[in-house]
Amino acid sequence: MSYKKKKIVLITGAAGFIGSHTIDFFLKKNYEVRGIDNFSGGNIKNIEHLKKNKSFKLEKADLLKLEKINKFIKECQYVVHFAGVGDIVPSIENPKKYFENNVQGTVNLLNTLEISKIKKFVYAASSSCYGKAKTPTNELHKINPLYPYALSKYMAEQICFHWNKVYKLPVNSIRIFNAYGTRSRTTGAYGAVFGVFLRQLISNKPLTVVGDGKQKRDFLYVTDVAEAFYKACVTNLNKEVWNLGSGNPQSVNKLIKILNPVGRINIPKRPGEPSITHANISKITKDLKWKPKVSFEDGVSKILNNIEYWKNAPLWNKNNIKKTTKLWFKYLK
Repeated sequence: MSYKKKKIVLITGAAGFIGSHTIDFFLKKNYEVRGIDNFSGGNIKNIEHLKKNKSFKLEKADLLKLEKINKFIKECQYVVHFAGVGDIVPSIENPKKYFENNVQGTVNLLNTLEISKIKKFVYAASSSCYGKAKTPTNELHKINPLYPYALSKYMAEQICFHWNKVYKLPVNSIRIFNAYGTRSRTTGAYGAVFGVFLRQLISNKPLTVVGDGKQKRDFLYVTDVAEAFYKACVTNLNKEVWNLGSGNPQSVNKLIKILNPVGRINIPKRPGEPSITHANISKITKDLKWKPKVSFEDGVSKILNNIEYWKNAPLWNKNNIKKTTKLWFKYLK
């Protein structure tokens, strides 16, 4: 009886929200998964359930310092690159950090790989590259990054495709719209609506609603995101960019209705934010035979069943939000 060696995939940002779910997906597909994370934004709790899984190996490492884990990386045939720093406001406050981690960190990762062994490198890009886009937004939309985070993510995407052009690295990129789900980040900067609302909900505090709450976001549940990245790895297609969302935007007001909070407080609408994000997903559904499986209502229900995860998240209110977003209003108006 012959033994078939497992394929090896490297997941950067392994302890992160999307990274940890993508690890779960690849393990179910019988891959050996190697993860790296510096735990500056990821949460070790996200991957604690994998401690005894012999097909998962983890190294604590920074993208800018990969020398000590050269062999760990070079034995991989597939790479899914999530690692980096996110959020809008901190990128305005400290752009250098974003370009070092998201751009130079990506260069360092690419430079560490043994290119000839790589069957596919999939980059986790951001729909923020489009700015305040016309909707539904397709992959040919004009690029218009409005803040350093968006620009750093787009620059790193272009670097990946440059490696494809010069070094023949097989590359695909997925521009994520609004991923949500269990294990989403509970620390760090003010930003994603779910993290803010869930902590307020646990504390029986009113929800801080930006503007009138009519703004819509193209929310996609994280297991659907993970499946898309898996399919972008195993496809024969190369040099592709795909937009990734549900294709069915939901309003913040609808989310509030489902959450049923004790009350709401309206805070000023923020400059630079679109009134709607809406991914045209026709390309990814056609190319990868992928489609969303988890409805918005079911996704929110899954989160509420795990709401204790957010009990130690920052508790935001009108005053500390105003202080935190001061530079947002200053530079993006």
